[in-house]
Formats: sequence, structure tokens, C-alpha cells
Amino acid sequence: MGQLVGVGQQLVRTAMAAPFLERDNEHELAVRWREDGDEDALHELAEAHMRLVISIAVRFRHYGLPVADLIQEGHVGLLEAAARFDPHREVRFSTYATWWIRASIQDYILRNWSIVRGGTSSAQKALFFNLRRLRAKLSVGGEPRGNFVLIGEIAKVLGVARADVEMMDTRLSGPDVSLNAPIGDSDSMAGPSERIEMLVDGQPLPDETVGSSIDTDRRLGWLKDALTHLSEREYNILRERRLKEDAITLEELGTRLGISKERVRQIESRALEKLRAALTQKHAMVEFAG
Repeated sequence: MGQLVGVGQQLVRTAMAAPFLERDNEHELAVRWREDGDEDALHELAEAHMRLVISIAVRFRHYGLPVADLIQEGHVGLLEAAARFDPHREVRFSTYATWWIRASIQDYILRNWSIVRGGTSSAQKALFFNLRRLRAKLSVGGEPRGNFVLIGEIAKVLGVARADVEMMDTRLSGPDVSLNAPIGDSDSMAGPSERIEMLVDGQPLPDETVGSSIDTDRRLGWLKDALTHLSEREYNILRERRLKEDAITLEELGTRLGISKERVRQIESRALEKLRAALTQKHAMVEFAG
């Protein structure tokens, strides 16, 4: 009980004092709630299972969130289980409710443990809630093993990629840090730098972006001008073979034009030489003018 200090002792006492339900009584309450909407029956059913909620909630206390909040979320899961439970399936309500209580608590932890969402798939959730436990279990006994070996074993046990284990291990190794947190000595003349100032932007600088856009437009203009040096047949072959996203084969194009595929290849090669010569001449003229 010591680990529940501050949680709400009245809530705990009430939960522990609630009587256990016999199978027949539990079934009767579930039927009254499901078929008649009897809220008194729901209240009695939920109250009798609050000790189950508390028992599950305290298992997740090591994630640094208030146990009272975990119990509250577990209670939400309990009510969700009551809303979905079918009393005619010969399953005890406690067995059915356990899954919903745990799922509700785990979802709350994933949403609040970090400002960065850390478990959007079933594999990531399994990693989040089992990584530390498996690391501790695999580290006990036997010869000492390095982190690389442990991560490989954990990945094998959970059936996930090693990279996923490494990423989650890194995330769980430390708390969130604000990008506005100061770095360095706050007594320095310039004042402390912030972490956000240390982030590297992989995007090109504005002048590089503008320069690249200008160069691209210039090259497109050169290409359009060079294409005017080709005959109609050369242009059509080059367009079908080089300028379209889905290029066709020499044989297909030869069949369409009524010539052999070798002849198509020769015309294509000649067209490319013409383009290369026209572009080289244009580039030389620009360099000379510059």
C-alpha cells in the first residue's frame, strides 16, 4: 500500500472493501447492464473490479507518471470493457476487462511519457513496454554480453528489426530536452546558446536555391534550342527513347516506324551527337561572352 500513498487513499480503501463477485452474480449484473441499461448494475460491476484496475496500474508506475492518473485511465478501460462485454459468451468479466484496462493505461503512457509519440504500431508498442524488461532478463546470469549482442537478441525475441530496437533504446535512455534549453556558461558575455541553434539544416541556402533554379531554367532553354537542330525523325526517336518517363525498346520503335531496331539505334546515336555538339557550342559561347 505504501506505493499508493498520495493516490487517493479513500479510492483505494473503497476498492479493497468492495466484495468479490461470484460468477452468477457477475453474470446477472452484466446482463442487467447490457440488456436493460441498468446503471446501478454497471456501478456495482465496476466497483467490484477497481482492485483489478489498481493492481494493473501499479505495474506501470516506473514510467514516471502519477499512479492516480494511471488508475483513472484504467477505470476508463474498465468502463469500455463493460460497454463491450457479452455476458453470454461464458467468459469471466475480469478476464475480458484485463485487456481493456491494460490497453487504456498503455495508450495513456505512450501519449504522455514523451512529447514525441513513441509507439504507433504494435511492434513499437511491444518494444516500448518490453525493452527494459528483456534487457534485464537477458543480462542476468551467464557471460557478460555487450550492448550489440543484447540488442540482437531482443530483436529476435520480439520479431522486429535491429534498427527499431536501437532507435527505441536510444529514446528510452534519456528524457526529453527542450530545444530552448541553454548550452554553455550562462555567465558568458554573449549569454548562453540554445540547443536549437546547434541544429543543422540540411536544406540549401536561399542563394543556392535561387542559383539552382536559374541554372535549371537556363539549361532547359539550351536543351530546347538544341532540339531544333534535329530532324523530325531524330526528334521523335529521341523523345520516345529518352524524354518520356516510360521509354520504349528499339524493337518496338522500329516496328512502329517500319525500320529495323539497328537503324533506330543509329538514328538515336546521331541525334545524341547533334545534341551534344549544339550544347557544347552554346556553353562555349556563354563562357566567351562572360
